[in-house]
Amino acid sequence: MFELIGIPPQALFGQLLLGLINGSFYAILSLGLAVIFGLLNIINFTHGAQYMLGAFVTWMLLNYFGIPYWWSLLIAPIVVGFTGIILERLLIRRLYHLDHLYGLLLTFGLALITTGVFKQIYGVSGLPYQAPALLQGGNNLGFMYLPNSRAWVIIASAIVCLATWFVIEKTKLGSYLRAATENPTLVGAFGINVPLMITLTYGFGVALAGFAGVLAAPIYAINPVMGENLIIVVFAVVVIGGMGSILGSIVTGFGLGLIEGLTRVFYPEGSAVVIFVIMALVLLVKPAGLFGRTA
Repeated sequence: MFELIGIPPQALFGQLLLGLINGSFYAILSLGLAVIFGLLNIINFTHGAQYMLGAFVTWMLLNYFGIPYWWSLLIAPIVVGFTGIILERLLIRRLYHLDHLYGLLLTFGLALITTGVFKQIYGVSGLPYQAPALLQGGNNLGFMYLPNSRAWVIIASAIVCLATWFVIEKTKLGSYLRAATENPTLVGAFGINVPLMITLTYGFGVALAGFAGVLAAPIYAINPVMGENLIIVVFAVVVIGGMGSILGSIVTGFGLGLIEGLTRVFYPEGSAVVIFVIMALVLLVKPAGLFGRTA
């Protein structure tokens, strides 16, 4: 059937799979943004820099301390999350009762500072990171050769996204988090430390960006600007899914990755803008996003 419209199956399924890989990064990064905005009402523009930081921490752990990739999956998100906790304690918590614009400006400035510091130290040429033995090589799927490192990105991203959704939407801890953002005084009356819960929530959202950076380290060259272009796309994903929607960020992230892959097959010139075109159309029809709630 595909040959009838002039498209080899290898090209179609290959691009769909590559789109799914990109969608895995869109999903996990937009999930972190959705957690932070949905529960804290902060537009976290440092997310791209924190994604970059996760990749750099992974590189540093291996090259400075000899700590392998598999340990970095745990350590790097914790390190990045801890930097987020420090930022929340010192700066961001002062903005919770102000307009969203203040949080956007603050986090945008922090992103510029973070990127600038890493540019000064490491340059912009990119640092290689060798994948561990288990992620080297790949499998012949018939229509393309799938490297193990990219297959791992899809699996790990899906597991983390679904686990996060389950905790926030289906557990008592998640109900406490949602209640704390809507009525912190009432939740505090039950003996729950609301400020600490909010701080840890921001740290967790940041840690998700760090985890995405770890996944990216064996695939892409690690450089200070690796998050700059990606974060614009991820914000578009969040807007399409619905600002603060956990399920929307996951479904939209994977879905838009697939649509982007299809666009590369049928109209390659439009693949760079298709997500933004979809965002404009969605906002015209449903300004709150596909999974968002109208006020």
